[in-house]
Amino acid sequence: MSSFANLKKSRKTSLDSLVKAAEKLTTRTDNGRDNRLWKPEVDKSGNGYAVLRFLPAPNGEDVPWVKYYDHGFQGTGGWYIENSRTSLGVGEKDPLSEHNSMLWNSGIESNKDVARKQKRRLKYVSNILIVKDPANPSNEGKVFLYQYGAKIFEKLQNAMQPEFEDETPVNPFDLWEGANFKLKIRNYEGYRNYDKSEFETASPVDGDDDRLEEIWNTQYSLVEFLDPKNFKSYAELQARLNHVLGLENKPDLRVVDTTEAPVSRSAPAPTSVESDSEVPWSSDEDDESLSFFKKLADDD
Repeated sequence: MSSFANLKKSRKTSLDSLVKAAEKLTTRTDNGRDNRLWKPEVDKSGNGYAVLRFLPAPNGEDVPWVKYYDHGFQGTGGWYIENSRTSLGVGEKDPLSEHNSMLWNSGIESNKDVARKQKRRLKYVSNILIVKDPANPSNEGKVFLYQYGAKIFEKLQNAMQPEFEDETPVNPFDLWEGANFKLKIRNYEGYRNYDKSEFETASPVDGDDDRLEEIWNTQYSLVEFLDPKNFKSYAELQARLNHVLGLENKPDLRVVDTTEAPVSRSAPAPTSVESDSEVPWSSDEDDESLSFFKKLADDD
């Protein structure tokens, strides 16, 4: 039996495995444009609309999403735009995560503000089929990668695990019994808001299994986002961080109080940060400014 036939046969049991995978995530908590990535466009008011379909795990992979962290902020030495090594697993060390931890543990409020500015940001990536894209109709019917935040992932979880007993669980990634997702973007207090986004009634992507198999085979790998080759080494990140923060000639300056004298040799030791730790300088809010940061960095 082909892999695609197995996908269709096993879809009844796949919802349970997805729920467990989502629970695990929430419980434990190249500068060039990637043409595989789809980004919704908004009008001058900051509003946008599109209909998309989340797709199942690609052939040979187990989960239809991947999760990772990154950083994007400006320091005295330029922009720091890097993937966080904490994405690679529990116990993986990242110099900025350690630095932020020291800032937070200093007990100095101004240091905490700096740590928040340099926060770690949560990202998810899934394969999607564009059903309707009014801003770019040529995208319709094509498969893309879609990067999104915790707000949309929460809606996916709510579809799989409805809050009320009169609601039927839906596997939003299923080709036959999933549902289209109406992405509705609003500008709320200066930020993109997705609260009005919702799933339509469950329906197949297409009535022709040959077309569904074609879509499935067009998907992109997700596990590559966690390939260690896509992450700079600890030493490389440390060097870049020192440059951005202006610490290259200050090896003992580890925690900086912006209102009092610097803390040097008496600073607390680095704290190892696990990839799924809940830390106050980590954010799961949707933040789509990274491309803007990258453009500024390229212009430096």
